[in-house]
Amino acid sequence: MRIHIVLVEPEIPSNTGNISRTCSVIDSPLHLVHPLGFDISDKMVKRAGLDYWDELELYEYNSFEEVREKYPEGDFYYCTTKGKITYSDADYKNNGERDIFLVFGKETKGLPEDLLKDNYDKCIRIPMKVNKRSLNLSNSVAVIAYEVLRQTEFGELQRQGEIKND
Repeated sequence: MRIHIVLVEPEIPSNTGNISRTCSVIDSPLHLVHPLGFDISDKMVKRAGLDYWDELELYEYNSFEEVREKYPEGDFYYCTTKGKITYSDADYKNNGERDIFLVFGKETKGLPEDLLKDNYDKCIRIPMKVNKRSLNLSNSVAVIAYEVLRQTEFGELQRQGEIKND
């Protein structure tokens, strides 16, 4: 089972760069759905991703439907402030061996309403104070991705650090 991050029409290059770094360190593919609000070669994207950009497993699509068609067996979760399930209450470990796709919308508008309505039982949210719009997109990706990892015992990721004696 792998975690995939899907960004539908991201607008801010530094967010996508930060997300690319997260994807790289957790070994998750990043799927970008066009149109993008920036050029993928934008130095802000690469600067935020730092030296991890070249190690990123990156895919690009012209529509979200292309993603669904490519991964018909994927277990898709739609990350939105309109979700009815808290991200930490979703049960990611009981999906069998299917890959998990965390789908995020553009920074200014989120995911399309029709997509949310059609998949409302798979819409998840991060709790936050009333009357606040949302967390930063790159923070939201990290919070939810690490909950999936926690529930699935972090897979093959290194779990312990080491202090070196000089």
